[in-house]
Amino acid sequence: MKKRQVVLKSGRSSSSVNRNVRYGECQKNHATNIGGYAVDGCREFMASGTEGTTGALTCAACGCHRNFHKKEVQTEVVCEYTPPNS
Repeated sequence: MKKRQVVLKSGRSSSSVNRNVRYGECQKNHATNIGGYAVDGCREFMASGTEGTTGALTCAACGCHRNFHKKEVQTEVVCEYTPPNS
């Protein structure tokens, strides 16, 4: 799972956006070459290596690239506001 934080500042208000990216079940069609449709049932992406290596893009359970897994993005926006002095 990869976390990113972006902070935007404008005047007296600031907001931060937290995005959590999770890769779910594998959607690769393993029977394409015989004209069928079959998925392997891999329920969740598990990296076979550490972050920053090529193994981080390969699933340890099914051997597929991370792009074949369903990408789920959770976004949280936190806003802080300071009223101007009157």
